[in-house]
Amino acid sequence: MDKPIYKRVLLKLGGESLAAEEGAFGLDEGALTNISEEVCDARDLGVEIAIVIGGGNILRGASLSSIGIERTTGDYMGMLATVINGLALQHALERVGIPTRVQSAIEIQAVSEAYVRRRAIRHLEKGRVVIFAGGTGNPYFTTDTAASLRAMEIGAQVIFKATKVDGIYTADPMTDESATKFQELSYLDVLNKGLKVMDSTSISLCMDNKLPLVIFNLRHKHSIKRVLLGEKLGTKVGV
Repeated sequence: MDKPIYKRVLLKLGGESLAAEEGAFGLDEGALTNISEEVCDARDLGVEIAIVIGGGNILRGASLSSIGIERTTGDYMGMLATVINGLALQHALERVGIPTRVQSAIEIQAVSEAYVRRRAIRHLEKGRVVIFAGGTGNPYFTTDTAASLRAMEIGAQVIFKATKVDGIYTADPMTDESATKFQELSYLDVLNKGLKVMDSTSISLCMDNKLPLVIFNLRHKHSIKRVLLGEKLGTKVGV
């Protein structure tokens, strides 16, 4: 197959994907370069790409309760971390010639556009990559839920979830050698088995709107392009 099977995709990136390695903090030039090259590959196929970025490499709002910061405040701090990552990713993409816009659910006019659905769609139609930062703009909602919401709002045909492993396993393959990979799963399988690929709210949103997900390892070369061209990488979640 030489034509992509999807025209418009939403790529969900955890903040850790911008760090040097899993569990590390901060930003890494090599990681940013790898992501920009992968997105460039996909864009060269004529695919419209939007990205939802997390902030876990800088700060996790839910973890701040351990130092006495209330959940709502901590979540807003985490949203600001995603804006930092969005700007870093924008720079990396534009450095390789990809026009990019950052839209934030929390208005920060000096550095990003406010999220406007119709404007985001227009950017995509003009060949720009749109980075959605700031989560949903509300506390208690994860960037996974933001990814499902934004994907449906812009009419994406699929969510690509980039992780540290090449799909969904019965257990953590990093610690359990007996873990086996699922090739395909239904939404209910993910919910009933308690598989931690995305939170239950985001999976439920996808299920209600029949939006498929593909979970794969972004650090494998040309992974986005290979999935777009129909290669069965990772795990597909659908009806």
